Amino acid sequence: MFSKLKIIDASTVLAGPSTATFFAELGAKVIKIENPNYPDVTRSWKLSSEDENSNISAYFSSVNYKKEYLKLDLKNAENRISFLDLIKDADILITNFKKGDVEKFSLTDSVLFQLNPKLIHGKISGFGIDSDRVAYDLILQAESGFMSMNGTKDSGPVKMPVALIDVLAAHHLKEGILLALLERTQTNKGKSIHVSLYDAAICSLVNQASNYLMAGKIPQRIGSLHPNIAPYGEIFETLDKKQVTFAIGSDKHFVKLCHFLGVEYLPDNPKFETNQKRVENRKELFHILQNEIEKIDADDILEWTQEYFVPCGKIRDLKEVFEDSEAKNFIREEEINGILTKRISSIAFS
Repeated sequence: MFSKLKIIDASTVLAGPSTATFFAELGAKVIKIENPNYPDVTRSWKLSSEDENSNISAYFSSVNYKKEYLKLDLKNAENRISFLDLIKDADILITNFKKGDVEKFSLTDSVLFQLNPKLIHGKISGFGIDSDRVAYDLILQAESGFMSMNGTKDSGPVKMPVALIDVLAAHHLKEGILLALLERTQTNKGKSIHVSLYDAAICSLVNQASNYLMAGKIPQRIGSLHPNIAPYGEIFETLDKKQVTFAIGSDKHFVKLCHFLGVEYLPDNPKFETNQKRVENRKELFHILQNEIEKIDADDILEWTQEYFVPCGKIRDLKEVFEDSEAKNFIREEEINGILTKRISSIAFS
C-alpha cells in the first residue's frame, strides 16, 4: 500500500517506533536512526530470562519491524550531513526529540522544509513541544487521571499493564500523518504534526471525562466494574473454577441472562428492572447471579451466550490467548541481527 514511501524513524521507546512500524507493515521503506553511543533504550529493557549479551530485547522487537538500521550521531558533522541527505527524498520523518534538541542539531522545521518541502514531520513529546519535562508512560498514566481510576479500593492506584498512553499517542500520530499525506496529494506540500502523550491521554478519557464534566462524578477505583452499567465487569466463578465476565449493556441482555440462569423474576424486581437500578444495587445482584453461575461450567455458559448473543467472556491469560488461531494470525516474525523476533501486528483492519 505504501511501497513508494520512505520514512526516517529517528524516535525511540514506543510511540514513535510503533508509528513507523505501522507504515513498514504496509510496505513503506523505514530507516531507523540510532545514536551509536546511545541506542534505543528499549534494547536494554529485558526480562530476566532474556540473553543479557544480546542487543535485542522482546520489548524493542514489539515496535520495531521491517526496518533498516543506521547508526548516526547527530552531533557529529559528517553524520548530520548523512542524516540530511536521507531527509532530502524522505516522505515522513518521525522524532521524539527533547526540547532544545532540534536547535542543537540544527534540525528545525525551517531547515527541514527548506531541504524538502514535501516532508511530513511527525513529532511526539511528553507534556507538549515547549516542555522539557521528562515523560514516560507511567508518569502520563499518573498525571492524566488513568491511575486514579484504575485498581480497587484496596489496591490503590494501579498502572495499566501496557504502555497505553504511548499506544494512544501513536494512533493519534498515525491519524495526523495519514491526513497530512492526503492533504499533500492536493497541495504537494508537507507539514509538521505534533502529538503529546498528555494530549493523547486527555483526549482518551471519553465517558469518564463526560461523567465528571456533566455530572460532577470523580471516578473511583472500582476494579473492572463499569460506573454506568451493571452487571458489567463483575468477575464470576463457574462450576469448573473458571472465571467469566458479562457486559450486559441492555435490558434485553439482562432478561436473556436471567432466563438462562433460572432467575426469571429478577427483571421484574424494582431493584433490577432498569440499568440505573442495577448499578445502584449491583452488589446484591452480583451475589444472586454468582449463586447460579457457580452451578454451570464455563464452556456451557460461553456456548449459550454466544448462541443467544449475550456478551460474555472467559478470563484468559496470554498463553490461552495465543493458543487461539485468530490471535496467531497477528503474529509477525523477523530476524534482527540474527535473532528471531516476534511481535503482534500493528494493523487490525482488513
